[in-house]
Amino acid sequence: MPEGPSIIILKDLIADLHLGKPKVLEVAGNVTTIDKERLLHQKINSFKSWGKHFLICFDDFTIRIHFMLFGTYLINETKKTPVKLGLTFKQDQINFYTCKVDLLEGDINDHYDWRSDIMSEHWDNKLAVKKLKEIPSSYICDALLDQDIFGGVGNIIKNEVLYRTKVHPLSKIEDIPIAKLKAIIKEAQHYSFDFLKWKKENTLSKHWEVYQQKKCTKDHQVTKKELGKTKRQCYVCTICQKKYTPK
Repeated sequence: MPEGPSIIILKDLIADLHLGKPKVLEVAGNVTTIDKERLLHQKINSFKSWGKHFLICFDDFTIRIHFMLFGTYLINETKKTPVKLGLTFKQDQINFYTCKVDLLEGDINDHYDWRSDIMSEHWDNKLAVKKLKEIPSSYICDALLDQDIFGGVGNIIKNEVLYRTKVHPLSKIEDIPIAKLKAIIKEAQHYSFDFLKWKKENTLSKHWEVYQQKKCTKDHQVTKKELGKTKRQCYVCTICQKKYTPK
């Protein structure tokens, strides 16, 4: 599943096309969740991202693309896989595959709080602290994947952030010192931008310190387990990462 930085890359690729505010000349695809004909001959105001969502904004509605586990896209290319939604402009074409497509009515700002997007210039550390305190019994590994708190954080970022901050995934929010919680929040944003840089360089996996690793950077054994209520894969060094417990 693409994480927030990967959606930023898509937005940047489209920006490089210098489309301006293009008019949709053709609409294709087998999408059934929206009336795709509504897009025909409409001008796009902007392309945005929020967390793991790619947003195509029109005057009074927005198309939301969620790539789920296996979604992909192609710009000015096609492939044999049936296209879910394809948009053709005067000189360019964007095709989305194996993704979820929704239509959001009205102003996009009424649907999203940009302060909760880890990659946004409006990201708010204090708001993240407040939201974490509202779920004290949650495991930190689950909280980092909560898109209402950390929009754009996925499993790679979660694992790397917890290793960098030396926190065990099964530490509960209420047991983690506030200074350490703030460090996790800060690192989640910092690592997301590292992720973006390395992804653009095609070197992301070379920088993994614990994710999909057998040994951590200290040469300790890394264990892989499905942890938390989300049951997502966690890569843990039980020597380096402290499990915080009730005092």
